[in-house]
Amino acid sequence: MKKILAESFKRPITKEQSKDTGMAIELATKAILDVPVARVGRPWHDLDYVGVKAPHFSFTRLQGADLTLGVEMASTGEVGCLGDDFEEAFLKALISVGFKFPIRTVLLSTGTLKDKVAFSEGAKLFESLGIGFFATQGTAEFLNQYGIKSVVVHWPLENRSPNAGELIEQRKIDPVINIPKNYQETELTNDYYIRRKAVDFGIPLLTNIQLANRLAESLSRKQGVDLGIKELQAY
Repeated sequence: MKKILAESFKRPITKEQSKDTGMAIELATKAILDVPVARVGRPWHDLDYVGVKAPHFSFTRLQGADLTLGVEMASTGEVGCLGDDFEEAFLKALISVGFKFPIRTVLLSTGTLKDKVAFSEGAKLFESLGIGFFATQGTAEFLNQYGIKSVVVHWPLENRSPNAGELIEQRKIDPVINIPKNYQETELTNDYYIRRKAVDFGIPLLTNIQLANRLAESLSRKQGVDLGIKELQAY
């Protein structure tokens, strides 16, 4: 059966791609039933829609666990969403794992200088959408160099207001973008408190700068209210 399927495709197809196209399931069924299978004429990747899969982790059940992900960690669930383009599928996937739109305020702590620079265009896109920023000291100073305004917030361990932890508890933040900077104890502890509070209070959290940029790009091209709703068979 594997040989039949391999010969049917011009190049290998992954599990995720087979879910998006449905072709592998059809071909596998025919192969099991010993029904002749012809080569797929239209390339399987030439689709009129896009599929995006978002992982879901049960951090709310793991009290005290840090939310940074390692290569060995596996999600406890995944949500696959389809859309007419990447932005639509991507935003649908985020909604499915807890993101809420529209976004009004973002808490930023963007880590190293390299990460700050990498997020500069994303920050400009967020600002162009009327999204406000709360930012830790270093991030706020960097944003100011690009003419991007933000409200400076103190680290959780500083016990001064406005404080990142307080803002999360008061749910004045929509998503939190927190990129770890270094492995100093104080830095790790402050970042940990921010990430942990975000999940404990049900605030969406991003710890990957590329993902944060894709969110900014997607929102700039397609507002949440523009997401189409179709039945699965429509794709």
